[in-house]
Amino acid sequence: MARRRGIMSQELKEEIAKELGFYDTVQKEGWGGIRARDAGNMVKRAIEMAEERLRSNKQT
Repeated sequence: MARRRGIMSQELKEEIAKELGFYDTVQKEGWGGIRARDAGNMVKRAIEMAEERLRSNKQT
């Protein structure tokens, strides 16, 4: 089975991890060290950011 390319860039993931307060865990343990709840919150925040971007593009 082919491995899927990541949807989010490394920079975006790091930005969101910093915003949500678990970037230190990522630095120490890698992405596998974060809790499932943190991963879910990261995805939720990425979706919110995408929706905000879509709304702002529709208004212009």
